[in-house]
Parts: sequence; C-alpha cells; structure tokens
Amino acid sequence: MSPASHHVTRPLDALAAAIVVVLCLSWGFNQVATKLAIHDIPPLTQATIRSVIAALIVAGWCRLRGIPLLTRDGTLAAGIVAGVFFAIEFILIYQGLVYTTATRAVLFIYLAPFFVVLGARIFLPADRFHLPQWLGLTLSFAGMLVAFGLPTPAVDSRQMLGDVMMVGAALFWAATTLLTKASSLNRVTAEKTMLYQLVVSAPIMAVAAFVFGERITQVPSALALGALAYQTVWVVSITFVVWYALVRRYSANRLSAFTFLTPLFGVAAGHLVLGEPLTPAFAAAVAMVAGGLVLVNRTR
Repeated sequence: MSPASHHVTRPLDALAAAIVVVLCLSWGFNQVATKLAIHDIPPLTQATIRSVIAALIVAGWCRLRGIPLLTRDGTLAAGIVAGVFFAIEFILIYQGLVYTTATRAVLFIYLAPFFVVLGARIFLPADRFHLPQWLGLTLSFAGMLVAFGLPTPAVDSRQMLGDVMMVGAALFWAATTLLTKASSLNRVTAEKTMLYQLVVSAPIMAVAAFVFGERITQVPSALALGALAYQTVWVVSITFVVWYALVRRYSANRLSAFTFLTPLFGVAAGHLVLGEPLTPAFAAAVAMVAGGLVLVNRTR
C-alpha cells in the first residue's frame, strides 16, 4: 500500500478515537441546545446566526495564527460547493422536522455513514470497506434501531415528505464529507474548509429563514442565548474544524461510522438536561454501536 493510500484508509488510533467520541458527545448536547433555544430563536435563524458569528471567530483565529485564507490554491469551486451542500443539509433537517417525528428523523439522517461508504467506492477507491467493516456498520445502525425503534410506515404524505427530506439531508452530509476528502479541500487547512462552508451557507440559510417565515418575536431569554453561544463557539467554531482536520488525516468511512454515537449521546443529554426518560434498551443499543465501531476500525 502506498503512503498516499494509507493516508486515505488510515484507521483511527486511540487519540483520534477519543477525540471523535468527544465530538459526538458535543454534537449530542447540540441537539438539546437547539431545542432549548428554538422557542425564542427559530431553527434556520439559529443556523444563520451561528454561521455568521462562527465565521468571524474562525477568521480571527486564522489571522492570529497566520493561516493564509486568500491565497490562490485551486479550492474556490470545491469550497463553494461544500458551502452549498452544508446549507442544504441543515435546511432539509430543520424543515423536515416540521413534517416528521424526531425519532424518524434521527434514523433517516444516520443513513449518512452508509452513503459515505458507498460513495467512497467511487471517489475514494482505496478506502473501500470489506465484510468485517460492513458488518460493524450494520451492527451500529441496528443499535440505533434498538434505541429508537423501527420506523413504522409513513402515516400520510406530509410525513413521507419529511422522511424524504431527512434522507436528502443524509445524502448532503455524506457528500460534504466525501468532497472534503476527495477534492482539493484535502490540501488546505481545516479552518479554511470550514470557513468556505460558513461564509457560503450563511446567506443561503438567511434567505431560507425569510422564505419559511421565521421571525424572532421577543427578546431571547438568557437560556436561549446561552444555548446559541454553545452551538456557535464550541460546536461550529471548534468541533467542526477539528472534524475536518480528522477527515484530512484518517479514513472518511471509519470516521463517519463513529457519528452513530451522536444520537445516543443526544438521548443521554436529553435525560440529563431535559429529564427525558431512558429506556432499558438504551444500554443494549450503546453496546451494539460500540461493538460495531470496533469491527469498523479493525485493520486488515
């Protein structure tokens, strides 16, 4: 195996795995943060605000560290496309939740790791999964089914529309990951990759918020502002940048599989913060997801 292909297929070492677990934990709490702020700040408006402020934070960090942002490096087209994908993903998620249930949304969104693995066969042929990895991916997804339940058939056309939007969000999430790994974006810093997405997505989501009639009708509470600050400063400005740094260095397939932990952390966060109940099946689900990730990250 050449050094380049090893870089593409590199399994996660212990440090990288620990970092990804922290990222998934952070994203699980992000789901709760969005819920806490949503009554005062509508979802697409939240996404727009956090993209604008996070872009300023990341740009300030780049200036402080001397990271070049405006040099010609052949990434402009890929960066714009990544930003469009990023915006569409969140628009589909937030609007899909209007039509379908949160439980169904989670299951359909987390088809994304399967889409990454399938797309990698075309765009990252050195990073193909083999039977043990496919079994691990399936076991992890089965763990989510244990945690959230097998979705019943859609009760009406509106719910079906919401389900389709969530599958679309999963596709765009996977496409953004693959584009970052397989295009010229893999040659630049994670900060620049993230800035492309923030700068391009902010106006798109602002227009979407206007089109869907979102309004802030009252002064947001301190709790809502704190939840928005958590999303903006920690989740978007820091954890997303760290994610793209990992995507540059490790196998996109194996990284994507770890995101199955996020909804489980979201359930745990809902229990701790919002008092939502935990089912007895939750422990079994965690064990299945963890076992699947062990299989996914095995070296051949």
